[in-house]
Amino acid sequence: MNLRSDFPILARNPDLHYLDSAATSQKPQVVLDALREFYETSNANPHRGAYSLSVRATELYHQARALIAGFLGVRDSDCLIFTRGTTEGLNLVAGSWGWANVESGDEIIVTALDHHANFVPWQVLAARKGATFRICELTTDERIDLDHLARLVGARTKVVAFNHVSNAVGTINPVTDIVRIVRENSDAILVCDGAQSAPHFPVSFDALGVDFYAFSGHKMLGPMGIGGLIGKRVMLESMPPYQTGGDMIEFVHDDRTTWNVLPHKFEAGTPNAANAVALAAAVDYLAGIGMDRVIAHERSLISRAQERLSAIEGVRIYGPPPAERSGVVSFTMSDVHPHDLATVLDGEGVCIRAGHHCAQPLMRRLDVPATARASFYVYNDERDIDALAAGMLKAREIFSYAAS
Repeated sequence: MNLRSDFPILARNPDLHYLDSAATSQKPQVVLDALREFYETSNANPHRGAYSLSVRATELYHQARALIAGFLGVRDSDCLIFTRGTTEGLNLVAGSWGWANVESGDEIIVTALDHHANFVPWQVLAARKGATFRICELTTDERIDLDHLARLVGARTKVVAFNHVSNAVGTINPVTDIVRIVRENSDAILVCDGAQSAPHFPVSFDALGVDFYAFSGHKMLGPMGIGGLIGKRVMLESMPPYQTGGDMIEFVHDDRTTWNVLPHKFEAGTPNAANAVALAAAVDYLAGIGMDRVIAHERSLISRAQERLSAIEGVRIYGPPPAERSGVVSFTMSDVHPHDLATVLDGEGVCIRAGHHCAQPLMRRLDVPATARASFYVYNDERDIDALAAGMLKAREIFSYAAS
């Protein structure tokens, strides 16, 4: 797969090795063109005007929703709510469904693998509602412990939240098994953080069996500030609005207000139409590649990266084997803090992430303050791995010399 030339920032910087796509992806020219074209030819407020330019903006906005919904396997596109991203989508569920339905004595379950965005909202809700907050622990290779989950789920369980893929170690969680355990033992809702799955392999919400699925556009070649929450219609229709004002309103009486139909009920204010159109261009680009090819390409790179990194003295790699993970390699090097490692690599033109990756509960269980993380995507190739390995060897040399 040789797509680097499709990405202006990479094409203009041949010595840049961008290995931080789990944080945010680079943008292909077609996405940048779609964003610019909307503002140059179709910029108006959707749903607000009877004039032709507003009608055109409205059409493009709705077409974008339909295209993105189809890409993510949602037959009912009105059940795709545009948000700023995964974090807002998960907070929407916690702040709307959770606030309306969770009561004192209920139980909320998250996992030790979760990103803070699918951990903290439920932790806060539990504290405010007097619910019990439980954490499903992990196996020794950083997977959700399904036996522990089965012991946790019971009649008082109201919410089970988990990520489809770990942003910190790349583990792909067994959604089918999680859904089966929860459905067999409770009436809890299932909330899935899809930030790291939607960009990397085929996803069909209608087949997943979860109640809610949130994702971010900027991690899947789209612009920042757009993402979505997908929910089952019966649940979305029963939920109170998350925010009020603008097009989510049906009618304002002096003493009460009624709400618009889906998806508008949860999209208060001016729609982010330009970014929706650009995200549609991104998923069209990904569809053109084929999501099976995307994950196959990533796993080839992960295997190569693990082989090269494992040969370096003092390197420890976290997570399951390459065939059971998405495009992330998380690692540490003995006697070198991940932040120092990232600084040395930056000097070699290699961009990695160092830190707790918004997964502090996981870091505590790994017994490390942080890890270094290289994450791969469609524009990466073996030259990026070669640069990563060379930079790691340089770091080993620098810090071995400093210690001597």
